[in-house]
Amino acid sequence: MSNTPSNMLPLGTTAPNFNLIDTVSGKMIALNDVKGDVATVVMFICNHCPFVKHVNEQLVKLANDYMDKGIGFVAISSNDVKNYPQDSPELMKKNAEQLGYPFPYLYDETQEVAKAYDAACTPDFYIFDKDLKLVYRGQLDDSRPGNDKPITGRDIRNALDALLSGKEVDPNQIPSMGCNIKWKH
Repeated sequence: MSNTPSNMLPLGTTAPNFNLIDTVSGKMIALNDVKGDVATVVMFICNHCPFVKHVNEQLVKLANDYMDKGIGFVAISSNDVKNYPQDSPELMKKNAEQLGYPFPYLYDETQEVAKAYDAACTPDFYIFDKDLKLVYRGQLDDSRPGNDKPITGRDIRNALDALLSGKEVDPNQIPSMGCNIKWKH
């Protein structure tokens, strides 16, 4: 389990577009298909990472708490499935269904989307405003496997609440931490 931090894409960056297969529905999903009226949360996750497993329940709760408020959510897995077969699209679908993901779980086979977002770890989180400008990138909260801190989603919730109330998102943001994305060689 490697401790890889987010690369912290510059605030104000426009969300890179994507068009990827949703492992649950089998449909192609583009950024505009998941874009929220207020904001859009893009999450790089995978099945096998202990950091993602640690927060999965909170990810479902977070999406369920905010999706009806104009916040779009999408999860993307970009891991090399040849070397990490537990992250295959078939198992992504099974995982999403078992956990009750209310958001699409997309497979980035070429890893081009992860590169466009400068994603480094799982989980890696990005929040874009209604104009698809980056206003938050960083951790869900300060809970990590084994540190006994409660999983609250506080950092992302604070950013989303600021956007919902028309306030500026605090630019002092802490990188996410997790397993490195499993790049193809």
